[in-house]
Amino acid sequence: MFPLIPYPIIDPILFEWGPVVIRWYALAYVFGLLGAWWLMLRHAKLPPYEIEARHIDDFLVWATLAVMIGGRLGHVVFYDPGYYLDHPVEILKVWRGGMSFHGGILGVTAAGLLFTRRRGIRPLDLADLMSAAAPIGLFLGRLANFVNGELWGRPTDVPWAMVFPRDILQVPRHPSQLYEAALEGLVLFVIVNWLVKNESVRRRPGVITGVFIGGYGVFRSLAEFVREPDAWFGPLTEGQALSLPMILIGIVLVLRAKPEKA
Repeated sequence: MFPLIPYPIIDPILFEWGPVVIRWYALAYVFGLLGAWWLMLRHAKLPPYEIEARHIDDFLVWATLAVMIGGRLGHVVFYDPGYYLDHPVEILKVWRGGMSFHGGILGVTAAGLLFTRRRGIRPLDLADLMSAAAPIGLFLGRLANFVNGELWGRPTDVPWAMVFPRDILQVPRHPSQLYEAALEGLVLFVIVNWLVKNESVRRRPGVITGVFIGGYGVFRSLAEFVREPDAWFGPLTEGQALSLPMILIGIVLVLRAKPEKA
């Protein structure tokens, strides 16, 4: 088997000058958060949301810390706890990659609940705004995974298979990072933002959040069929096992959402 599309080797470091190092992976988080902030500001002007711009500005700081801490701890706990127990210093080396979306969303959920309680904001209003904007970061994050040559797919003979430099087996694989960027990023973005445009949907707090959470769980589970699994839980990959609760939570949120009066 020979791949027909060569892997485009891109230096993970965009710029380096002495101790100053700028990596594509870090830029994905920076622009993902800034893009989410910008979109949340736009959507917050729509009725019936009652969130002021200053609240979204303030929450950007909370979300940044929550994503970084939750995402990193999620990776440590969910994917390789034994290694990090033996090498605790490695936990701090986030520039090498290793962030978990499932951990990140748990961190942002906790931060959002605390933030809305302190500011007197309805939690589901903030959650719906975040859910409409989150696919931006997912899209950029998966592209950064591709640039890093990590989280590749399973061996395959499809015409667009690639050999990733860091793969010790050096066999053609699915570029599953690009599949996930398309599904979890682009497709999910189109779906949730189409829903945001509908005022009747906006007046059912929790629907957009439920569609986002459940949609991510579905798309991630589908991608796991071609992505090299981190581990197995019976017939499910670890990614599918972690996504199943998200699908169930998403369904519950949509079914329990009650319409508000205009």
